[in-house]
This record gives sequence, C-alpha cells and structure tokens, in this order.
Amino acid sequence: MPHVAFIGLGRMGHGMAGRYLDAGFTLAVWNRSRSKADDLIARGARWAASPADAARDADAVVTMVADDAASHAVWTGKDSIIETARKGAFAIECSTVSHRHAMDMARDLTTRGLRYIDCPVTGLPDAAASGKLTLLVGADASDLDAARPFLAPLGTTLRHFGVAGAGTVFKLINNLMGAVQIASLAEGLRIAEQAGLDMQLVQQSLASGAVASPQVVRHSARMVARDFAGASFTAALRHKDASYALALAENLGLDLAVARAALDIYARATAEIPDDDEGRLIDLIKAAPAN
Repeated sequence: MPHVAFIGLGRMGHGMAGRYLDAGFTLAVWNRSRSKADDLIARGARWAASPADAARDADAVVTMVADDAASHAVWTGKDSIIETARKGAFAIECSTVSHRHAMDMARDLTTRGLRYIDCPVTGLPDAAASGKLTLLVGADASDLDAARPFLAPLGTTLRHFGVAGAGTVFKLINNLMGAVQIASLAEGLRIAEQAGLDMQLVQQSLASGAVASPQVVRHSARMVARDFAGASFTAALRHKDASYALALAENLGLDLAVARAALDIYARATAEIPDDDEGRLIDLIKAAPAN
C-alpha cells in the first residue's frame, strides 16, 4: 500500500491530507499544532513528531505550508524531511513559494536523491477536501508520469507547464492577477456605494457582465454583503504571493505598474487586517481628504 507523508494542515492542507486516507493510502502527518490532525489521526493517520519522522519510509512527501521560510524549514532545516526521506521518493511541493525558492529546492532535493515535483494548486478548501483542485505542475516528464498516482487524489485537473519551477511561475501569475482583480473590485464597489447605486443590482451586473471572473463573482457578493465569515484566503497570504510574483518579474527584467499598485494596497491590508479575509479590502478604502 503506498505510503505518503503530509506536512502542513492549514486551510488547504488538512483537506488534501484527508484525500490520501480516502484513497486508501497509509498516511503520516505533521503540523506545528497537533490539534489540527486529531480527526485525521482518528481516521488512521499516524501523527509524526517532526517532518523527519513523517518522511521516514514514505514513497512521497507532500508539503502545504505558508511561505519560503516554512518550506525551507520542513524540507532542509532541523529535524527536516531530507534527514530521513529515502532516495527515489517524490518530493511534492504544493505550497505557493517564490520561483527562486522552488528552483533552489529542485536543485537541492534532486541532488540528495529525491524526485522533485513542483505542484502548487488552485482551488478553495472545499475543493481540497473533495479532491477537485487544479494542479499546476513543473517537473521532469518521466518523474511526473511516475508521480501521478500520488497526485490523483488531490485534483481533477493537472496542467504540466514544463520543468521544475514552471508550475510556480504560473501560480504566481494566477495569484498576482487575483490581487489586481480583487483590489480593483473593491475600489469599483466603493465608487458605486458612494454614488448611491443599488448595490444588489451593481453586484448582479458585475457578476454577469464583461468583467466577470471567478474572483469577481465570488468576492462581489461577499463585499456588498460584508460577509467575510470563514476566511479562505487572507490579505497577508495574497500580499506574500504578489510579492513573490513581483520579485520574479524583476528578475525577468519587467516593470509591472498595475501589479505594483495592487501590491501596495495589499501591503496596507496586511498591516491593518493581516489574518482577515482579503475581501475586507473594501473597508480600507476611505473618503478622500477634503481640499
């Protein structure tokens, strides 16, 4: 029976880890707080004392953590995956990390005998729990073919963008464009509110018109209703992803004015509402000072 180690049981990771139990894999899990693993343990997962303990004897190690620093810590820090992972095991990084970090991990983990799969994902926590994520993959084609049984429980769509790092490039583009869309939506809705328009009609028109996108459809209703219960993506996480995307653009010699403006808005949101839902951007748009 295939054995998977899963590291990181946050909003997305918890549901993703559960999918391996659903698919009949044996599973070891580690998270900074054990309480998030209680129901998985009750279903048969083994609690690991550290990432190194989790990775022992695993056929594949999957990580879903917050950022570069967290990824570096669990893969190559103290008591990390690399200390015990067997040669030939798959190192599947599903976290959204910087392109530089993805390339560094690909080099370092491959050098140590692991098969690196760059695999950030898109989708909300309910999609993670139901195995309906979209997997954005960068990997050697032969490694990807061999890794497919370990990816299948997570998603219904797999897009192979090229070698390691290519999946992360697309994920950063995707999340940067999301930042631009959500920030501009917040500003547009505040104009409509200030002008006294019927906000239900505004929301319906945006969600069905030429500017509609999944981000606009989802966030317009929540912003108009000021319904931000159960944050699925925080301002701080979006700021982190946009920052990584801008760093990639700079490395490619590009100057992205619109993206930089969105990053500035998210920087303010991160300072004021770091752990709140990013839809609350609408409440950060204040009246202009009087002349």
